[in-house]
Amino acid sequence: MSQLNNIRAGMAVIGADGVAVGTVDGVTHHSIKLRPTGVRGEEGERPHFTPAGLIAEIEGDTVRLSANADVAVTFEDEEV
Repeated sequence: MSQLNNIRAGMAVIGADGVAVGTVDGVTHHSIKLRPTGVRGEEGERPHFTPAGLIAEIEGDTVRLSANADVAVTFEDEEV
């Protein structure tokens, strides 16, 4: 079963360095759709996407990525 099946709206997304990347807004076929939370941008901007391949683990209401937050946001520009 894909890890994406365990992700739901409102979950926090954290980089490998512990820095917040955003909050899950939804899930697409191969990525997590995010609302930005201060890493870059403001609420109301177009959505950002993080590839499912960056998911390291899901712990409670938190999605932890295998990349640091500053690297993870470079993948956020379009649906993958």
